[in-house]
Amino acid sequence: MTNDGLKVSIVQNPTTSLADDVGATRLAIAQAQGPVVLVGHSYGGVVVSEAGTNPNVKGLVYIAAFAPDKGESVESLIQNPPAGAPVPPILPPQDGYLFLDRAKFRASFAADVSEAKAAFMADSQVPWGVAALAGAVTEPAWKSKPSWYLVATEDKMIPPLAQRQMATRAGATVVEAAGSHAIYVSKQEAVAALIAKAVRSVSSELAA
Repeated sequence: MTNDGLKVSIVQNPTTSLADDVGATRLAIAQAQGPVVLVGHSYGGVVVSEAGTNPNVKGLVYIAAFAPDKGESVESLIQNPPAGAPVPPILPPQDGYLFLDRAKFRASFAADVSEAKAAFMADSQVPWGVAALAGAVTEPAWKSKPSWYLVATEDKMIPPLAQRQMATRAGATVVEAAGSHAIYVSKQEAVAALIAKAVRSVSSELAA
């Protein structure tokens, strides 16, 4: 994306709670000192939905992500999965944090990523706080900001049907690509293309 002249910032979410992650994202927004398009993958969709109400945020991009409505959290969204949907291999909490079972990580999270890369991803998991899982959105930014959504059609973490339903509810511009939950690794071109599309659309609106 930087080759296209875009300034990219990567938010290091502490993943301790939604409030903490939103706080980290808002710091990045403030440092940008200009129009921002937020991009969120998986749980990151919850973060951008909450943080995106900042006036400097002009658009949201969801990459195989949760797009919760007011009062919803990851916890509430995964309570009633579609019939026959795979069950993510989330291990019981350890000291208030969650991990995915390393033995099942590639099949569930990164089936279209090389075995070596998937193993590295499994070994480098960031602990996910139970409090973050339960963090509910107060006012989803997609209700007032344009959004784009990339559905990963081979996702075994967030069912593609659920992705489509959330994207439709958000009024998002939807693109689909064959890929696992790790589509940001396996189909980087599709991810970058959608982000670029969002940026172009936002830029055109600002210039009008």
